[in-house]
Amino acid sequence: MSADFQRIGLGTYSEANREQWRENVLQALDAGYRVVDTAEVYENETYIGEGINRSEVPREEVFLATKTVHEVEPGPGHEDILTGVEGSLDRLDTGYVDLLYVHWPAELYDPETTLGAFDELREMGRVEHVGVCNFEPDQLDRARDVLDSPLFANQIEMHPLLQQDELVGYAQEHDHWVVAFCPLAQGAVFDIPAIQEIAQRHNVSPAQVSLAWLLSKDNVAVIPKASSPDHLHDNLAARELDLTEGELARIDGIEREERIIDRDYAPWNR
Repeated sequence: MSADFQRIGLGTYSEANREQWRENVLQALDAGYRVVDTAEVYENETYIGEGINRSEVPREEVFLATKTVHEVEPGPGHEDILTGVEGSLDRLDTGYVDLLYVHWPAELYDPETTLGAFDELREMGRVEHVGVCNFEPDQLDRARDVLDSPLFANQIEMHPLLQQDELVGYAQEHDHWVVAFCPLAQGAVFDIPAIQEIAQRHNVSPAQVSLAWLLSKDNVAVIPKASSPDHLHDNLAARELDLTEGELARIDGIEREERIIDRDYAPWNR
């Protein structure tokens, strides 16, 4: 049922023009992408589903991920979660998703209720893998204790300006994926002198250097957003870029730190 997980996929968040993802997903699959990432709150699941269904790539070859929301007062119950996921499946026009994430461990998130529902959805065949987003080690420990399903991934912001060594080490120790969203720091990595110089040396884009640095790490995958064929192909080409140990160490040593996505309810702010 589930497609193989590939280490570079398509992120699909946008605040406007959500219809663009119908064509963008179609172009991405034609270019060779096989991982597509969305979420209920992105309000684009319908267009994602249409893009996948219009593609000549069979659904079983696409690794499709979405995320649930837990900001329903006084907190979603078991049935609310089951119903919410069925809504996502309807909008995506699919019988299952390959990966279902908890979007945030916000104040209304209850591990037993939410992850118990995720386990049930997996048993029903509606979900192939279970993941979380924006979890710190304490939340990961609790999730692993509660889940019957293996924890497949923790999706977090990660790029050369937010290197997330602790969470990468945790993933390597416990054998799950870190899926890096915002891997180009919304373009901020393009202005880093070290990345510019490495890109010039290899005659590639700074985006490829940032993505190749991420892909050099065990247990790390990336989901850059791209909305043009050129950017789609450029990002995918990062798989072929081999950085030297010295170049990797130079990026590892970047001293700036900048978090792009920072919510008041994030665990690092509580």
